[in-house]
Amino acid sequence: MNNSMKKVAAEFIGTFVLVLFGCGSAATAGGQLGYLGIAFAFGLAIVAMAYAIGPVSGCHINPAVSLAMLLSRKLSGADFVGYVVAQIAGAIAGAGVLYAIIDSAGLAVTSLGENGFGKGYGIGISMPMAIIVEIVLTFVFIYAILGVTSSESNGPIAGLVIGLTLAFVHILGIGLTGTSVNPARSLGPALLLGGQALAQVWVFLAAPLAGGALAAAVYGWLNRQKA
Repeated sequence: MNNSMKKVAAEFIGTFVLVLFGCGSAATAGGQLGYLGIAFAFGLAIVAMAYAIGPVSGCHINPAVSLAMLLSRKLSGADFVGYVVAQIAGAIAGAGVLYAIIDSAGLAVTSLGENGFGKGYGIGISMPMAIIVEIVLTFVFIYAILGVTSSESNGPIAGLVIGLTLAFVHILGIGLTGTSVNPARSLGPALLLGGQALAQVWVFLAAPLAGGALAAAVYGWLNRQKA
């Protein structure tokens, strides 16, 4: 298997794990875990995958991260396309396994840890506010990634910092939008659930990508100013 295929396979596995364990914790045990428990489920999934697949692909497992790396010239266009396809496929597979687990218990599958907004979801924020929230949360998350990965000396702690930052943004975001900051993580559950989740998913595709692009632009500008 060549290096490109290894990277694609790693991104598929990483995104699969993130969705299955992160969204799975929210869908099956959210009431018991609470926001903090769900936040750490997502964060710990990132920590585990960062050290498992990071040496292979960099452990993006998020199209918004891959976009930021592309804009920062740390990822080629060909790898970007391969990463995003693998991330989406991994997210769909993870959501599919989660769906099968819930369905096997004879339960109606009403939640797969999907994102949303409006009446009946979280505190009921509006669509424009959901867009703002997701841009801000993604900006913070990806800005931290760009910072901690800017020096090779940070390698031993980078996965831990990134995972804790994802948990950090989830603590605020779960009650607002369910915290996407990752288009693939949102698309997988939405495709399987359909209905409102699918109708609203465009917000969780566009806003994280905008937040990632903004993070890359601001980080690049500040870095040039320092130089």
